[in-house]
Amino acid sequence: MLLKGVQLLRSGLAGPPKCYNFRLVCRALSVQYGDAKTLTPAVRDYVDKCVNLCQPERVHICDGSPAESKLLQGLMLKQGTILPLLKYENCWLARTNPADVARVESKTFISTERKEQTVPVTPNATPGTLGNWISETDLQAAIAERFPGCMKGRTMYVIPFSMGPVGSPLSKIGIEITDSPYVVESMKIMTRAGAPVLQVLQQGDGQFVKCLHSVGTPASGVQAQASWPCDPERTIILHKPAENEIVSYGSGYGGNSLLGKKCFALRIGSTIAKREGWLAEHMLILGITNPQGKKIYVAAAFPSACGKTNLAMMTPTLPGYKVECVGDDIAWMKFDAQGVLRAINPENGFFGVAPGTSRATNPIAMDTIFRNTVFTNVASTSDGGVYWEGMEEAQLANVTVTDWLGKLWSRESGKPAAHPNSRFCTPAAQCPIIDPAWEDSAGVPISAILFGGRRPAGVPLVYEARDWAHGVFIGASMRSEATAAAEHKAKVIMHDPFAMRPFFGYNFGDYLAHWLSMEKRGQVPKIFHVNWFRKSDEGKFLWPGFGDNSRVLDWIFRRVQGENCFEESPIGRLPSQGALNVAGLPGNVDLKQLFELPKEFWQQEAKEIEQYFDAQVGGHLPRPVAQQLAELKKRVASM
Repeated sequence: MLLKGVQLLRSGLAGPPKCYNFRLVCRALSVQYGDAKTLTPAVRDYVDKCVNLCQPERVHICDGSPAESKLLQGLMLKQGTILPLLKYENCWLARTNPADVARVESKTFISTERKEQTVPVTPNATPGTLGNWISETDLQAAIAERFPGCMKGRTMYVIPFSMGPVGSPLSKIGIEITDSPYVVESMKIMTRAGAPVLQVLQQGDGQFVKCLHSVGTPASGVQAQASWPCDPERTIILHKPAENEIVSYGSGYGGNSLLGKKCFALRIGSTIAKREGWLAEHMLILGITNPQGKKIYVAAAFPSACGKTNLAMMTPTLPGYKVECVGDDIAWMKFDAQGVLRAINPENGFFGVAPGTSRATNPIAMDTIFRNTVFTNVASTSDGGVYWEGMEEAQLANVTVTDWLGKLWSRESGKPAAHPNSRFCTPAAQCPIIDPAWEDSAGVPISAILFGGRRPAGVPLVYEARDWAHGVFIGASMRSEATAAAEHKAKVIMHDPFAMRPFFGYNFGDYLAHWLSMEKRGQVPKIFHVNWFRKSDEGKFLWPGFGDNSRVLDWIFRRVQGENCFEESPIGRLPSQGALNVAGLPGNVDLKQLFELPKEFWQQEAKEIEQYFDAQVGGHLPRPVAQQLAELKKRVASM
């Protein structure tokens, strides 16, 4: 396990390092909240090891109750971690350390016995971009340098949580250990957390994913911001898939500290899925009902901040259509006994990007987030509300604004009021269009899978894969402008296969082979690529997006139903003449430009995909994917 080999020095004792006796340490500690008897022996053993390593002053076993939330909210208020937002019902604002505002992909590692189990090993990959491998020796050294005594004087919180509905055969259980009450309250929103999960563990096979997190203690001993403790210089996130373990140190930001999210749901989840024959993906899930009352479910993979939440909560402009939300970020998909691919949203909340969210862009989100929500790094207003870029101007009437750094803000400053990656963390059950089956333990049947990203040029509004292998190739060759969700500068076109580039739990070549194998396991859905973000030569968006994306979903719906409304192109199946319903679109939408396939662009696109595969995947690339690339090059050459 990750904690093996980590030794601690007793304070004031000379001589070589010695390990504490875990049981004695636990008995000496004060369990200030909860009952240790509710823990299974395996959970108790894990807690003991974490106590011995981190040396907290007390232990809190989380039950997930409202009374517990009230207790922790009071504590965070006293510490200055959160501020009440009195304009809303039970809403809070957290401001992080400015050095702790996004996922730290460069400091995120996976440990396997051999490097090629984690990442493709190629002679040309300098550096590799499909994940970071760390040896067992270096992993243990990283833990030993950071974790011993890191929780001294603090409370250790034990969070039992379920990814997916509690007790569902598609769900998995985790235990997160943390010293952050902010993490506790956020995990209670983002997962099903608390006493019911321990009851399932007692009654089931007792298996759980081990998740250890600490905000850390800087090596200098100086804490620059007591309200948001962190250790950004030594932040590290470690995964060991073979033993279903995650260790995270130094960051309190959600993507690094809410270990049920990307760490469990995708990195560890994808390795479990490979072993068990299913898929753990960075995908929204929505249900769409047409005017005739027929309903299908769609999963869609977009990089962060590329419109997943907006699509999952769409208000269709096409009359008679209805969209309902199952989830906005993660999909776990498994074939049932009849060979139908079914999906659950393993999360319990939305951890959405705030800037750009407004009544105009996503009224459903705005109707969801103003109660029982934790906002992070947004601006606050003097009337007890929040503000971020993209919100309606009316929010600024007769108020002063304090920016995400805690300073008075004005538009004239030229600086953003909210951090570009500021977030809302809100319960999914509050969504006005939450799908009635969103917590169905059997999952919902998936009829189509969408891939997409921000492509300002060359890529059409929508096209369909010819078959499953072509669809896997489309996912593998996804590219998009970088976003503020990670430590990248925007406007750079990055390869982001399956929108999973930062989240693969194992070798990408093996991941592609696993996807290809799905066709033999059951009835695979149709695959499409969408691009809401194509621009004109003048730099203006060619497609209105948002609710008008229902027009694209309408065409996809009809293709799923078998309607012959497509024409072949060198890159896939495009809507045939007149097949896309554009009746009533505001303004003039230039469909010719939206679907134009410039030969030079696609020659360059194929060339860059080939270079990427050669450098990053090499000999690990499955033959069917290589064949799809060769066919694309041949078709483009004959355009």
